[in-house]
Amino acid sequence: MPASQPTVLATSGGHRAGARARVLFDSLVHHAVDLSGVHGRRPRILYLGTAVGDAEHVTARMHEAARVAGFDLTPLHLFPMPNVDDVEGTLLDHDVVWVMGGSVANLLAVWRVHGLDRALRRAWRAGVVLSGVSAGSICWFEGGATDSYGPELRPVADALGFLPYGNGVHYDSDPGRRPLIHRLVADGTLPTAHCTDDGVGLVYHGTRLVEAVTESAGKGAYVVTCEGDGVREERLEPRLLPPVRY
Repeated sequence: MPASQPTVLATSGGHRAGARARVLFDSLVHHAVDLSGVHGRRPRILYLGTAVGDAEHVTARMHEAARVAGFDLTPLHLFPMPNVDDVEGTLLDHDVVWVMGGSVANLLAVWRVHGLDRALRRAWRAGVVLSGVSAGSICWFEGGATDSYGPELRPVADALGFLPYGNGVHYDSDPGRRPLIHRLVADGTLPTAHCTDDGVGLVYHGTRLVEAVTESAGKGAYVVTCEGDGVREERLEPRLLPPVRY
């Protein structure tokens, strides 16, 4: 049961620490599943950990989080080689793609080598919900601010471009991101940027932003547009998602 239209949930959240499990899926991951429209069976999540080099300990934590949530999770690894014969078929066989944070620059390079950029676009058009956190958010846009190249934030402007905007993540927790996003929008490096505080996600149908949602009360989303020689920032108040109780 694919989503009724191409759908992206781009976030700065989705995970929380658990008492027994190191990581649990929070409300944003559950919302991605809701957006897929799946019912009558266990949701199928495809996990992409490319941005952390397919680190096995992170994959293990995602498996445990999915087990606790009642989801079936399949990791799509690209190191040292793809772990499935049919990458595109595997994508299309899932309800949701969840992309882990890490290095968006490395993620993009590796995806392109393997043709995953093209396969993801076809999956998106077919109704597989594309979602993720941090690098797993920026990747769907034209670009954003990243620490992929070192501790000092730098622009990345060659992301997948499914969504024709810039993207700012961790907008409230990393003090360097907001001024860099403002500068990149002001000088034209990025188009209008859609940004999220930690715990906030943005829902797109096609390329249209339809809603901001949050798993953390008091957090915001923002639209940064070029205006004259500077920028204008508009705050969007997200809808608070129901808490997930385990």
